[in-house]
Amino acid sequence: MMDETEFWEIVDRTRVAAEGDPEDHADLLTEKLLELEPDMVLDFARHFEARYNRAYRWDLWGASWVLLGGASDDAFDYFRCWLIGQGREVFEGALHDPDSLADLLDDFDEDIDGDGEELGYAADEAYEQLTGVVTPDLGIAPAPQEPEGTPLDFEDEAAMAQRYPKLWERFGEVD
Repeated sequence: MMDETEFWEIVDRTRVAAEGDPEDHADLLTEKLLELEPDMVLDFARHFEARYNRAYRWDLWGASWVLLGGASDDAFDYFRCWLIGQGREVFEGALHDPDSLADLLDDFDEDIDGDGEELGYAADEAYEQLTGVVTPDLGIAPAPQEPEGTPLDFEDEAAMAQRYPKLWERFGEVD
């Protein structure tokens, strides 16, 4: 049984080895998971999916919108994968206060950062390679239909600047 600490250690070790490149991170994560028993890969997938679902929140979507200069449904999905890939401190900090991402992220290159789509597939890929079958149902609560919290008007720049003062100062639209 994989605990939360082990989950984050795998995420951190593979991120550090990838030197911040999300695609390399996904490859290294898959390789690392291939060293585990299939049941452990499923445990990792459950940890990942639970955090991915926890991050399905309007306030976090708003923060990703500022960071990325806009974020569609898919872009927000990939952002949540990327956020998990940044490790426990950044992930938990962002959930606690999305605007704190301005302080938690040292560097942010919008060409490669913020999109962790491949990270979301690492456990499935590893499981399939290990067993020859697709990942079974993980048996965890499904994601909410709608993001949690109060919807935001992402197009209202004044409201976004007020809601995310630090992020807006660092990453907001400059006309």
